[in-house]
Amino acid sequence: MRSSADGFDRAIAEAVRRITDATAEVPTGIVPIILIDGRSGSGKTTLAGAVRAAWPGEMSVVALDDIYPGWGGLAEGAATARTAVLEPIAAGRDAHWRRWDWASGEPGTPMTTPAGTPLIIEGCGALTAESAALAPIRVWIESPAQERRRRALARDGETFRPHWEMWAAQEVRHIAADDPIAHATIHAEVP
Repeated sequence: MRSSADGFDRAIAEAVRRITDATAEVPTGIVPIILIDGRSGSGKTTLAGAVRAAWPGEMSVVALDDIYPGWGGLAEGAATARTAVLEPIAAGRDAHWRRWDWASGEPGTPMTTPAGTPLIIEGCGALTAESAALAPIRVWIESPAQERRRRALARDGETFRPHWEMWAAQEVRHIAADDPIAHATIHAEVP
């Protein structure tokens, strides 16, 4: 009997294959930009890491977890990622942004994401109508609520537990307002 971890790994590997195939369709001279969106615990970070590991060269990965301004900042973090990272990179310019310092609750380290390097932006809120217009590869990753919660709390433990409901409500608002599922070019189902 196979474990749920085997199913998760197979689903991630299949999503990597589909993303890799899609990047082959990006016209020469256009830097591949990949957006990965989904609810907490769905596997976005794992998928981004697997794509990066499979990539035959340099690739930048920006996690919205590094941009959200605290637990109530999903919408603001997604907007910042679009304006401070995605828009400059899509225009061929370096992106300058600040990593959120979760310990101090304020903007922290200045960061630069270089132009001309393939880019993944991953996190809930990454995929909106505005961001979709700038990224040829757009992924929505779906996973059952119980498994998502189990994975998210295993990853972040007691730090996330008191914020789970508030964060989930922000995810619901993002899905209702921005319809990331409709903007995705790739839909990945992860057990």
